[in-house]
Amino acid sequence: MNCNSWFECINCDETYPLTEIVYTCKSCGGLLQVQHDMKALQARSGEEWKTLFDQRYMRTSYPYGSGVWGKKEMVCPLVEDENVVSTYEGGSNLFWADRLGKEIGIEDLWVKQCGNSHTGSFKDLGMTVLVSMVNQMIAEGIEIPAVACASTGDTSAALAAYCAAADIPSIVLLPKDMITTSQLIQPIANGSLTISLRTDFDGCMRLVREISQRENIYLANSMNSLRIEGQKTVAIELVQQFDWEVPDWIIIPGGNLGNVSALGKGLLEMLDMGIISRLPRIGVGQAEQANPLYRSYLNDFNTFEPVRAGVTMASAIKIGDPVSRDRAIRTLRAFDGVVEQASESELVNACAKADRTGLFTCPHTGVALVALFKMFQRGEIKADDRVVVVSTAHGLKFPDFKVRYHEGTLAKQGIQSPYMNEPVEVDAEYEKVRAAILTSIEKR
Repeated sequence: MNCNSWFECINCDETYPLTEIVYTCKSCGGLLQVQHDMKALQARSGEEWKTLFDQRYMRTSYPYGSGVWGKKEMVCPLVEDENVVSTYEGGSNLFWADRLGKEIGIEDLWVKQCGNSHTGSFKDLGMTVLVSMVNQMIAEGIEIPAVACASTGDTSAALAAYCAAADIPSIVLLPKDMITTSQLIQPIANGSLTISLRTDFDGCMRLVREISQRENIYLANSMNSLRIEGQKTVAIELVQQFDWEVPDWIIIPGGNLGNVSALGKGLLEMLDMGIISRLPRIGVGQAEQANPLYRSYLNDFNTFEPVRAGVTMASAIKIGDPVSRDRAIRTLRAFDGVVEQASESELVNACAKADRTGLFTCPHTGVALVALFKMFQRGEIKADDRVVVVSTAHGLKFPDFKVRYHEGTLAKQGIQSPYMNEPVEVDAEYEKVRAAILTSIEKR
């Protein structure tokens, strides 16, 4: 099948080839999106696409066993197979959160565990596409000395890993003392030039944009819409895991907001290709300390004002001036979307509550769970709705806030820990161990 893709401005429809190093429209300054030749994609029926995708899913034929590259025709068909840089990303578990659902009153609750990925977050899904396209451009003789990103942790890990696999130099700009040790060590271990800056994410973002413009270094942040093409496969894959049935709601945390538009793009393209026949609604959760989208939602998106992000344990979404806001707002309007916010107390207790049911959640998933709880309490989400919460990273990347929670030290920040579970220390004697066990059983 002869498929084609190109960059297209979301405002004025100006187009550019994917091999051109461009991130915003040269005419109007608007964000770009990847546009596919939908007529070519529609030449296959929806049923034929579903059969093809199912045949490839999680198989060993490179690169089509990847959850991303198994959908290559609607992701990035211009990359030759030999230039694909893949760690077989995707294929993450769709966790049936039965116990958590029963506790809050939702009959059909699921968690899409995107953190069960090569570098521990959903960022792998977008980075495989971006780095593969860079690899293709280099193979075609285009000079790209390095790829760079600003990051709150997860983007840097993904960029470092995929560039290392492709032997492409990578540069990451991180806000000093604002990411976990687990996140910091990932780009270091993978050989990236890791620059720790005395600023916040927004400051890192301003600098990396300037560097990419002046030094011909390729920009890997989410304003580069190639990443959206990989991230949209979350929507495709979770529908595939439901035997191509669409859930009623998808809830996702929002920081730089690329994921929001990615979800919408994947769903709309599936609708156009006849793979699905209806759309879900989309909910977005933001940390109260970094909530410009939530504030905009309160006035029906008539205005959008960046904020100075405050201190939040949801560090990966601590972004006051998200670059993908325009795309995200368009998506939410198209999907009758809802935006909620989560306080620090709400998000850590949502994580702890979910963990008690078998999950191990990152703080950003906690933000999405708070949005879910509030929307259900208001009656926007019904008890019999099928709901999917997108978990964006593995909890093991954010151990500090869990340790502090279960130690009870978050009380210094005014946060109570009703689900606290401290280890019980006793002497190594049978009767004392027995007494501790019986006491625990009696408390249940």
